[in-house]
Amino acid sequence: MKIDIHTHILPENWPDLKEKYGYGGFVRLDHYKPCCAKMMIDGKLFREIQSNCWDSAVRINNCNHSGVSIQVLSTVPVMFSYWAKPDDTYDLSQFLNDHITSVVKEYPDRFLGFGTLPMQSPDLAVKEMVRCITDLGLSGIEIGSHVNDWNLDNENLFPVYEAAEDLGAAIFVHPWDMMGKEKMPKYWLPWLVGMPAETSLAICSMIFGGVFERFKKLKVCFSHGGGSFPFTIGRIEHGFNVRPDLVAVDNKINPREYLGKFYLDSLVHDETALKYLVDLVGDEKIVLGSDYPFPLGEHEPGILIESMSSLSQESREKLLWKNAAEFLGKRNFKL
Repeated sequence: MKIDIHTHILPENWPDLKEKYGYGGFVRLDHYKPCCAKMMIDGKLFREIQSNCWDSAVRINNCNHSGVSIQVLSTVPVMFSYWAKPDDTYDLSQFLNDHITSVVKEYPDRFLGFGTLPMQSPDLAVKEMVRCITDLGLSGIEIGSHVNDWNLDNENLFPVYEAAEDLGAAIFVHPWDMMGKEKMPKYWLPWLVGMPAETSLAICSMIFGGVFERFKKLKVCFSHGGGSFPFTIGRIEHGFNVRPDLVAVDNKINPREYLGKFYLDSLVHDETALKYLVDLVGDEKIVLGSDYPFPLGEHEPGILIESMSSLSQESREKLLWKNAAEFLGKRNFKL
């Protein structure tokens, strides 16, 4: 069995959002040839996608080929639209969440879902989260590594964390709107350098901001193996020790103490790196994540985990599905 908690999906079509909301910046799909579409933002190409991004039958065939039992569906981060007017992002979030719900309901044995929220308006975010979990039956929410000028320790976001804790909703944190992207126009560096840094920013913000202390039951998973955080924990801890006046201003607990208190997905593309993660956070806190259907993802989900002779069969099963079942909530599974 495999549960892939990191997969992205889009509707095949949606309204012209620039026309609907009255301003630009939103994604438009251009189905310029069969089974392919261009994601366009204000006339510029953002990304080209194929039918596996919207066609459930194609996804299921791919899952059958790679042995994935369940995909957890979440929107593509560029759709977060935290920069937009809150009511417009709220409306778009409802549309995207209703679409994910429809796919889950059509194939309940193959898909679960994470909702997206208008995080720039915590009141609306909480309202939509409640609908996602209680009305739509989704398993949790996907949020970005920051919300405009707010890092994830910002007190404005605390009502969202409180609601997630009360609802038992899993939180999947995905990098987006990468820092320093203006300085990295070549070589795909925003995705290769900026994304890992964004994930570390999210983890450090939640640790140093005391989020895990305030919300002890919060279930959080960070994508891409935690980005650069696991591989710089020594530097992060050292900074905490030598400059507490700068680092330990909101939380006096050593950041290393939080290892094993949140989840990381397995998407690191390297056996040595994954073995290091298992040693660092434990085999109970790593979940299979492939980033399907995008090129930077693991094209055969779980193949790295399955190939590692250093993992026991018990550890493999934890990474491939058992940890995901714990993270998502056992009510979703017949274990």
